[in-house]
Amino acid sequence: MSARGPLVVKLGGALLDDAARFPGVFDALARMHQLHLGGLVIVHGGGKAVDRQLDRLGMQTERREGIRITPPEVVEQVTAVLAGAMNTQLLGLLLSRGVSAVGLTLSDGHLSRAVKTSRFSFDPGRVGELVDGDGGLVKHLLAGGFLPVLSSIAVCEAGGFLNVNADDAAAQIAGIVGASGLLLLTDVPGVKGADGAVISEIDEASAEALIADGTVTGGMIAKVRGAVDAANRAGMPVVIAPWADPAALEALAAGASVGTRVVPGVRHGALAAAAAEGAAS
Repeated sequence: MSARGPLVVKLGGALLDDAARFPGVFDALARMHQLHLGGLVIVHGGGKAVDRQLDRLGMQTERREGIRITPPEVVEQVTAVLAGAMNTQLLGLLLSRGVSAVGLTLSDGHLSRAVKTSRFSFDPGRVGELVDGDGGLVKHLLAGGFLPVLSSIAVCEAGGFLNVNADDAAAQIAGIVGASGLLLLTDVPGVKGADGAVISEIDEASAEALIADGTVTGGMIAKVRGAVDAANRAGMPVVIAPWADPAALEALAAGASVGTRVVPGVRHGALAAAAAEGAAS
């Protein structure tokens, strides 16, 4: 990965739910921020923590096509968990390791412009997507040695909360800030071939071929397609790597090949333009 821009790292809620068991992961993230010349930007989700909060309140969680239906009363709770408890928990884990972490939403400092999504055939409620933005605040923080930690919560132009899929948010933020790469930390070491070995690089065509011939199955199908979509949205390579292996994370920051590198096939509109502008600056 190039060191000209920051490395955007997406963390899932599963890691944060079990953070005490994996202190080495956060040690590695702290060192990655120091080693990578462009610094890190972390984007996080936290779906399981949201589920627990809604259960405590007796609020039903409904999902369709893999997304949470988010009416106004639910998005307030999602915001409280993700932008509040989960973001602050992650800040604490990094601050305790000497990292100057700063907690943000996707909309702070006009980082992104978010709209209620129209991508589905049904109304998902207060679910958003990012259409463009200004990476100036994040670049300013990185220049000062800070590590921006973004919850996947945005604000629409009218001021209302929007819940954004964390993988989508990470891809779009990577484009907006002119990142050098995007790292999706998962519970798998990468995409495996028929021989069981991790494949070093794939693109959309090879990913679909692996799915079609049955090499990639089950829940890994969604992971692979999500990484391909993220690479295409961000207009830059995406690496699928294991969060449970701190040594792998440090090797990645030092420039080693780790996990599976997913290369884009197309670049998308304003976000691709933002990536190109950021890379040139």
